Amino acid sequence: MKIVLGADQYPEYINGAATFTARLAAGLAADGHTVDLLWPSVDGSHDTHLQDSVRVHRLTSVRLPGRPRMQALDPRTARRQVEQVLHVARPDVVHVQSHLGLGRTLLRSAKGSGIPVVATNHFMPENLLHHVPVVRTFPRTATRLAWRDLERVYVAADLLSVPSPRAAELLAASTSLPAAEVVSCGIDLDRFARTTRDATSSPCVLFVGRLEQEKHVDELLRAFALLPDELHARLEVVGMGSLRPALEALAADLGLSRSVRFLGVATDGELLAAYAGADVFVMPGTAELQSIATLEAMATGLPVVAADAMALPHLVRPLVNGHLYTPGDVQALRDKLADVLANPVLRAELGRGSRDIAETHGMEYTVTAFERHYARLVESRGSGTQSFAQLTVTS
Repeated sequence: MKIVLGADQYPEYINGAATFTARLAAGLAADGHTVDLLWPSVDGSHDTHLQDSVRVHRLTSVRLPGRPRMQALDPRTARRQVEQVLHVARPDVVHVQSHLGLGRTLLRSAKGSGIPVVATNHFMPENLLHHVPVVRTFPRTATRLAWRDLERVYVAADLLSVPSPRAAELLAASTSLPAAEVVSCGIDLDRFARTTRDATSSPCVLFVGRLEQEKHVDELLRAFALLPDELHARLEVVGMGSLRPALEALAADLGLSRSVRFLGVATDGELLAAYAGADVFVMPGTAELQSIATLEAMATGLPVVAADAMALPHLVRPLVNGHLYTPGDVQALRDKLADVLANPVLRAELGRGSRDIAETHGMEYTVTAFERHYARLVESRGSGTQSFAQLTVTS
């Protein structure tokens, strides 16, 4: 098949949707499909190049005010460039990753050309609440309007997908859209292979993710500060975000300057080394529709301590591969961490459980699932079957 993928985020802004899109594109291309991938340019300029047998189109973008590492598209320029790609690629199916910016433009252009569209939802309004002043002022109204906007765009898609059962429940509760197919974001099990831990070194706690409000890294720092001194634990924080200066200041105030390292953006090799050098992974985020970082950690055989929120309970099973704690309960987070750090035998057992669960999320399963969905849509288009968007309109 000829497939066009589009995402509003891009790998340089470490983000689950961008990571998933890049891996899916590479997997589809490896299976012999012709794949075009569109997303905003990281430096503003328009560029097309070949990467991992995927034609990558970096669309003209502008820098968002106050967000130095985030680029967005000018709607009119984006529409022209999207239509150029569709004209040349002539795809059998289009797959968008958001209802914003590029996703919205690509979906509408594809439908206008009669091309079937798969739309995956990675969006939660909570991920925007702390970044837009007017949204912070009226969070309930903003959340309701955000879901309504998503619904207006995604109703035109021929098939919806989400990465976890909890994400499907959220979409159903927040919109009147048809039920979404659950397809995991997947993980490259060979790349994130289980590693052997160094039992002689001081135990290491690891967090990987954006340093933004919804990740609650401040709670992790406070919990880490309460750990017994005799554990000699250290904490590594991988990722970037607007809160890094504040989090570094908090670590200093808590007397953690020697035991906490903020590593910033990691290369692929550095990320693998971080997982290999850790003993327990922590995910305190409360707006995770799946959490690719948690899946990566699990694939390397790390036990996980995670907030009992959103989709994280689908990955973390108490006493099977880790612990869950009530979001915001710093003492509970401290207790769960101490339990795992103080018991090497338990860590090894939970690590084996993590790898076993991760193996059910192999990227090959994700690629195969979308191939089947794409093929069904292409077949339906050929037979003249109406999409659910058309059925909604006609009914």
